Amino acid sequence: MSGGVKATAPSRRSFLAAAGGLAAAAGAGFAAGLATTAGQETAAAARPPETAGVEPFWGAHQAGITTPPQRHTYFAALDLLAQKREEVAAMLRSWTAAAARMAKGESAATLDAQADEAAPGDSGEAIGLPPSRLTLTFGFGPGLFIKDGKDRYGLAAQRPAALVDLPRFNGDQLVAARTGGDLSVQACADDPQVAFHAVRQLARLAYGAAEIRWAQSGFTGGDASKGTPRNLMGFKDGTQQPKPDELDEVVWVGSEGPAWMRGGSYAVVRRIRIALEHWDRMELNFQEQVIGRRKYSGAPLGGKGEFDALDLDAADRDGNPIIPESAHVRLAAAASNGGAQMLRRGYSYNDGVSFTAERWPPWRQGMEYDAGLLFVCYQRDPRTGFIKVFETMSKLDMLNQFVTHTGGGLFACPPGAAEGEFIGQKLFMT
Repeated sequence: MSGGVKATAPSRRSFLAAAGGLAAAAGAGFAAGLATTAGQETAAAARPPETAGVEPFWGAHQAGITTPPQRHTYFAALDLLAQKREEVAAMLRSWTAAAARMAKGESAATLDAQADEAAPGDSGEAIGLPPSRLTLTFGFGPGLFIKDGKDRYGLAAQRPAALVDLPRFNGDQLVAARTGGDLSVQACADDPQVAFHAVRQLARLAYGAAEIRWAQSGFTGGDASKGTPRNLMGFKDGTQQPKPDELDEVVWVGSEGPAWMRGGSYAVVRRIRIALEHWDRMELNFQEQVIGRRKYSGAPLGGKGEFDALDLDAADRDGNPIIPESAHVRLAAAASNGGAQMLRRGYSYNDGVSFTAERWPPWRQGMEYDAGLLFVCYQRDPRTGFIKVFETMSKLDMLNQFVTHTGGGLFACPPGAAEGEFIGQKLFMT
């Protein structure tokens, strides 16, 4: 903890000013609004040099949900160690202050003078780096409200009905060490070191009150503001998204939730390992039938452009559907799920390779990539969003022969905070 340290840790921006050329590199324009996540065209909005690369932290909603996607993420789920409710609230207050500073490109702590005998108030690996559009999004897992049958913090009555325990889906192979958590934090930034640095500082501030349970880094290919990114299977990922005028209905909690969750959202996170070494051997036509889209253009089968509407009724001369009944995009489409939608913010991940001495037929390859998708989606209610959609997909999706869900969780992400407040304040003040 940094409370007793007397120092002034230099801000990242002060180092930028000293470096001169770095400031110019940071001063670019960024896409405004929901941008690529909604599959809509948006204008690039140039920002003044002093705020270039800065995403606003304070606001009605938490940043990092409808923010135009950054290139990198570092997601962490934490278990609480605190014994008292006041300790959790104090940690969230320090987290909020640190997050607001880091989003501006400053150090995690405000210090007066650096004492050589004290640990630094910031680990320092982001010194000299621009803010990189850093956002930090916080969530509360079921364990904050009740864990092992105990109401640890007197918050059980405030648990939202929508914060359910995710059911076990067909094909799940969840690893306990990569599943669940009492709290979550997702850092997104255009620089991977900035994202990791942010979570690292929050974990340091949480010492004694919470500890990381599991974490996952992720990345996207290229600049999402210039087109839909491709996942590791080579297909564009994120074409079908709710439109900007649908966000209130699809993403943000309304009056149906407890007062402290109004304006918040629910995040479902799934670590999905993809058998890339087997996928790469499949014929192009088969891959496109599995997904339901053309690999290179992103157009739905039977269409010409990426954003053409899915024609789920189109059939060939033999009466077979152009988009197969078990194609991924058909099963995920709102039209196939009673209008159910989610806002997806997925990232690819690559954790190296693993080796096995023996494989059962039909796959006999000893090396496997530990790589795939960190699937993240936000919705107003996971019972009518992810759970409704994936219950069918887990049973029928042709893609299931190549993917395995190995971890994840469900988290209630409260609304944003006004300056002077802390994330989740309304919950802890009840």
